[in-house]
Order: sequence, then C-alpha cells, then structure tokens
Amino acid sequence: MRNRREFLKLSAAAATGAGVTAMFAACGKRESMTKAVTREVTLYTSVDAYVAQPVIAVYEKQSGVKVTLVTDTEATKTLGLVQRLNAERERPRCDVWWSGEALGTASLAATGMLAPFTPTCINDFGGSWPAHVSDRDGRWYGVATRARVTAFNTRKLTSQGVPASPLALLQSDPSLRIGIARPQFGTTRSHIAALVTLHSQEATATWLDAMGKRMRVYEGNSAVVQALANAEIDIGWTDTDDVWAGQANGWPVDCVFDVVDTSSEPTSLAGNGPVIMPCTVGIIAGAPHADEALALASFLLSAQAERLMSQTESRNVPVRPALAEELAASDPRLRFAGGAALDWNEVAAAAPVADKLIAHAFPL
Repeated sequence: MRNRREFLKLSAAAATGAGVTAMFAACGKRESMTKAVTREVTLYTSVDAYVAQPVIAVYEKQSGVKVTLVTDTEATKTLGLVQRLNAERERPRCDVWWSGEALGTASLAATGMLAPFTPTCINDFGGSWPAHVSDRDGRWYGVATRARVTAFNTRKLTSQGVPASPLALLQSDPSLRIGIARPQFGTTRSHIAALVTLHSQEATATWLDAMGKRMRVYEGNSAVVQALANAEIDIGWTDTDDVWAGQANGWPVDCVFDVVDTSSEPTSLAGNGPVIMPCTVGIIAGAPHADEALALASFLLSAQAERLMSQTESRNVPVRPALAEELAASDPRLRFAGGAALDWNEVAAAAPVADKLIAHAFPL
C-alpha cells in the first residue's frame, strides 16, 4: 500500500504542475529502495529443506538479501547438484554452495569450482578453522555435523546386539535383514569412499561384494529408517538426522556409532570411530554476486547458523566445542564421540575408485 500511495501522490503533483522537485526526489528514493530490496544471491544446497529453510529465513530477515534456493531430490542429492555446477562452469549461476556433506564439496574444490575465501567468523577458531572440517587452501569450511550410524528396530534388537563396525556387520547373523541407501549417491557414497581411505581398496571391495548380496537398497537414508520402522529390515546404514527424525515421529528406531577397534588389522575394516559428516560451504569461482556470496557463506558458517541447525529435528552437532557442550547439556544427542580421522580431500580423491567398487557390488 505504501508504494501505491506514493504513486497517487506523485501523480497528483505532476497533474497540477507543482512539486516536481519533490517528485524527482521521491522517485530517487524509491529507486534506491528498489535496489536494496532486489539485492540477491543464489544458493545451491543439498541440505534438507526442513533444515535449510529456517536458516535462510533468518538470514533474509537480518540481511535484507533475497536468497534463491536451488535443491535436488533426496535420491541424487549432492551428486546431481555437483553435475549441474560443472555444466554451468563457463557461466556460473550459483553464488554459494552449501552441502550436507564434504565429499562433493572437496571434489568441486579439486576441479577449481570453488574460490578461496576467509569467512568473517574465522576468529571463532582463533583465525584457523579446524583442519578436519576444512580445506587447507581455504576453498571450503565445515560446520554442523552429522554422523554415519547403524540404525536398528528397537522391537527387534537392543544396542548390544547391533554390529558397530563394517567388520562386525560382515560377521553378523546372516538372518539379519540389512538396509542401505543407494550407494551411488549421498552420504552412503561418502561413507564407502571413506572406507577406501581408512582401510584399502582391496578390503573395501571384498566387503562390498559380500555385503551387496545381503543388503536391501532404498532410495535414501530416510527411506532406510522408515523401512526399519515398518519392520521390513532389522538394521540399516544411515545418518543420525534421519534416526532423530524417526524418533520424533514415534518410530521404534535407534542407532549405534562405529566403535574404535585397535585389536584387528587396519585392512580388516575394524572400527575406526564414526564417520562424521560436516555441512560444508564454499563460494563458486566467478560467482555473479561476490559480496553477497561472502556475506551468506559467512552466515552459514556462523555460530548462529550452527545453533539454528541444532534446533531442527536434524540435531546437527556444532563444530564449535563450547557451543556443542552448551547444547548437549539439555540434549545428549548434540555430542559425538571422536570420529574417524579423515582428510576429505583424500576421500574425494578416492571417490572414483569407490564408484567402481560400488558399481560392481550394487549394479543399477
């Protein structure tokens, strides 16, 4: 209504031949206001909508910048968006990349798709972002973690009866029905690439070939948890956020974290601790809106964003230790034990090998 009232006022002034100077001044003001309103930034994200949208809503309100969200389906998630970014390489449409994991992000960085930047909140870490959730060349940074877990139907099993490592899963009761999200995509693909780096190509290939004969494949991690709740399967590989969402629905599901087992040979796929998946943020090289990109990327990496994401059903665990401890005091799910030691750049380098192993064990 304010714009309409301005228009009527200016029209009356023009019709009487009076107030011309005021009209030009008001038009200039309106043009300035229009420019402020139309500041925009484009964000490609594989973060689940129920997590991403509240965070973006807060940012838009605080900044006055319009964020255009581009997402993908759960089945293809990060991989589909990575392919889209590569297709747009010569004429980028995206400004900021926000992923629910690190493999695709590290792959983008390796191919020159991400520009080095320094987030404005880097002093939260004394000027140096934690190495296990960042790129050594500053092309991406990670926050708000989830973990890969073995989920189970609580009406069928207790936590003591759930295999808590890839080796234990291989040696588990053959009657156990096991589910897995399609390993060509998402965090399941990341998990298998991590196994290649933590153990060896040969050990991972042997494990996949054996487990491929036992696992039922679902279209996403949430579908694995739903299958558990429906008693289609007894255990399943998935992510913590999908388990917590299932519990919020009242489903009979829980999970165990990968244990650390130093008694077995490294090549046996004994436990190394859980694979921790940070949400990762990067700025696209040649981003159309460079200033807005830096501002949005810095916000997505901020303590405020970590807190917001921890308050969703996803229960992402902050990278900031003090914030994680504060939040875990009221919700123990917001504290992870030490995870497997991973360099995500190395995991990204192992991805082509993992893809070949996956194609052999789980042909489409």
